[in-house]
Amino acid sequence: MRLEDERESDNIEDRRGASPRVGFSLGRLGIWAVVIALVAAFFGIDPRLVLGLLGGGPVVEQTRGPTLEQAAERDAASIFISKVLGNTEDIWRQLFSGMGARYQEPKLVLFSGATPSACGLGQGAMGPFYCPLDRKVYVDLRFFEELHRRYAAPGDFARAYVLAHEVGHHVQNLLGIADQVRSLQERTSETQANRLSVRLELQADCFAGVWANRANEWRSILEPGDIDEGLRAAGAVGDDTVQRRSQGYIVPETFTHGTAAERAAWFRRGLQTGNLKDCDTFSG
Repeated sequence: MRLEDERESDNIEDRRGASPRVGFSLGRLGIWAVVIALVAAFFGIDPRLVLGLLGGGPVVEQTRGPTLEQAAERDAASIFISKVLGNTEDIWRQLFSGMGARYQEPKLVLFSGATPSACGLGQGAMGPFYCPLDRKVYVDLRFFEELHRRYAAPGDFARAYVLAHEVGHHVQNLLGIADQVRSLQERTSETQANRLSVRLELQADCFAGVWANRANEWRSILEPGDIDEGLRAAGAVGDDTVQRRSQGYIVPETFTHGTAAERAAWFRRGLQTGNLKDCDTFSG
């Protein structure tokens, strides 16, 4: 990818090196619960256990880590992903402007291991994800090493595809598509809810392709081999590929993201047309 002349995004929240801290919400417990916990501590019982049993559910907080601005040296991976995010901001801003709307940029949270989000505790093992409640994309950069080593999907454009897919979910959130799907899922069976989830994920793949098409048209960011890297990454995270690798067999009714072939096909469609109207995965 040609990103030398691309700007870095300002919407980066770097939590790497920070650790999630688990505590308890005392405001929900009352003074007597605290007294009981202190008495328990006197007898050698962990007061956190008592507070948990008394209904003070765990509260996950994030200890503050260094920001990109505070870091003396920034690694190449964070600079790369920051430039990709900056490019998506520029492209989606123009696309929304063409629709007579204003693009609201998401935040990108870089973390290591685990971090709190408005959607719950995010863990690196989950892979990158988008939380619509706080409009943030969460990425543990070690996932890209896993994408290369375990999923045989190396390359800078493979990483860019992953981020663009999550930004695609943000676009769905801004357009109201995500809310409509969640509303339908609440009123249907688990199997049908999974099918709706698949359609949502495939559309995010298509939106990622639309971004790549327009970015290359306006900025000439793609180099030979980049498209193959992106398609390989899309296929590597298909439900059938992941299930076959993890458990040796597939269960189609549990799919929530789409097959490798479907994901690659919808990403390719967006790449070829660069048109949001061609990303209607919900028809038919």
